[in-house]
This record gives sequence, structure tokens and C-alpha cells, in this order.
Amino acid sequence: MNTSPSGPAEKSRPLSWSRTVERELVHRTSVAEVLLTDVRPAPAADTFDAAACWPRAHTTFPRTGPQRHSPLVLVETLRQLGLYVPLRFYGVPATCHAIITDLHFRLSPAAEPPAAPGATEITCRARASGVRRTPDGTVTGLRLDVDFAAGGAVFGRGGGGVRFVPEAGYAALRARGATGTPTPAPPPPAHRPGVAALTVNHLQDAVLALDGDGLLVAPADPLHPFLFDHPTDHVPGMVLLEAARQAVAYRTGGALARPRGGRLRAVRFTELAPLARVLCTRHHSTCVFRIVQGGTPTAYGTLSYA
Repeated sequence: MNTSPSGPAEKSRPLSWSRTVERELVHRTSVAEVLLTDVRPAPAADTFDAAACWPRAHTTFPRTGPQRHSPLVLVETLRQLGLYVPLRFYGVPATCHAIITDLHFRLSPAAEPPAAPGATEITCRARASGVRRTPDGTVTGLRLDVDFAAGGAVFGRGGGGVRFVPEAGYAALRARGATGTPTPAPPPPAHRPGVAALTVNHLQDAVLALDGDGLLVAPADPLHPFLFDHPTDHVPGMVLLEAARQAVAYRTGGALARPRGGRLRAVRFTELAPLARVLCTRHHSTCVFRIVQGGTPTAYGTLSYA
């Protein structure tokens, strides 16, 4: 059940793309990285309609090839909904830490909207399920499934789970897993594949480094405006997903560069140090990947291609 008050007028008003939602409610520091512009309860319980704006000026927008937005933008919209909906409509305290446990997405290339000159207006229908609560009613987690549409046609779907942990609980959780090792300096450019090999726009967008025949998760820009919009005490899930995408592109010589679907499950935090490795194996048009740190898997998943 939606816990925030919402009358008939709120549910019936048209969605707006005029301004962004509060940046604090999607855990972004820069307003430029806020993709959601409006979220409202839908008539059905635990269902929400949302508007998002995908700009061509975004750092992930490909400068060559098809003029379509990066799948990472869809995943980021999903992430923002997974934060905004619980904080705004389920009474989750803003002081809680959000931990994304897993996510999945799938695109229908034939239905994807062409990128508009300035930005593409996206409509989302989100459904919450599996809401978990403490005895006093505080929400500690839920799942969200989202349909993405443009021009009235659904072109993508995604979903995932998120946990909410109070400050004290998060500190205890991190104390058990933190290594105490300072953040390593990014490897020099000579130890990175080129931008063409990783299918990125600029060297600063690279999140991989070479280690013999292996690949390390080592972002070139620790202040990257999209991947590191705010300080973090671990490697964000978006970095892990992009590391897997870049690893597949590198291992296939660029043949597989833009996934049409994917899944990521985190089994533990990936620490900033020591540098984690990304391993990937191709099975026809699907690649299986693992993130391994100190010999221990921290995340795994798949990426599928046309």
C-alpha cells in the first residue's frame, strides 16, 4: 500500500518534464545527473507513473554509431526510481543507506526511440512488490519492476531489489568488510586499452586497466561526473556493470559493444582496494561475467547482445 497521501488530483494530473525531482531523493549531487522529472502514484496500489528526461549531452551518449542512448541511462533511471519511490512514498528515512542487491534490464532495439535533438522524454510505469517492514512498520526493502516507453510504445523493461539500512547498521556492516587499504591511484594510460577497444568516448570514461592478460576494475577518472557523482566507500554497482560491458567489448574486439539486456547480482561489497578483476566468458550472443576481489567473487551477471 502507498503510504504517502495522494488524492485523486495527484493521480490524475499529467506528468511533467519541466524540472527535475529533488536531487537528494535520488542520491545525486549534481542536478545535471538527475534524470527523473516527475513521479506520482498510479490508480493501482503500489504502482507509480514517472517521467524522465534523457539528454544527448550526457557523458554516456555515444559519439559514433547509432544515435541511441546508452543502456546505462536506462539502468540509472531504474536506480533513481528505486531510491525515489521508497523515500517519497514509503516513508523510508533519508538517513538510511540504500543497498542495491540485484538488477536486470532488457531493451527492444526495434522499438527504441531515436535520440531527440535536445533530450528524449521517457515515460515509466513502476510496480513495487515484496515490501519488507520491521515490526514498527519501517520499510527495510522492496523490489521494483519498471516499463520504459517513448511516444506511447514500450521499448524497455528493468527491475531489481534494494535494501535500506540505518546509519548504525551500515557502519557495522562496512566495518566487517572494509580492508582499511587506501584508494589506489589510477593506473597510467599506458596500462589501459584504448578508447576504441573499450568502445567509450574518452579515456576518462575507461574503467578498466590491463594486468598482464587480465583486466582490473580501475576507473581512469575517480571524479567522473556520472560514475562518481558523490563520494563512496565502495565500488558502485554502475561501475561494475560498465566494467563488465567494457570487458566484453575488449575481449570481442568491439564485436559486442552495446548490450540489449543484462543482469547483475552483488553478493558482497566490492572494495576500492585492492583492485578487483573482471572475468567474462562468451556464449554466442550472451556473456557471463564475474567480479573477483582477493580471490573472492563479489558480483556476477550476464550481458546479452543482438
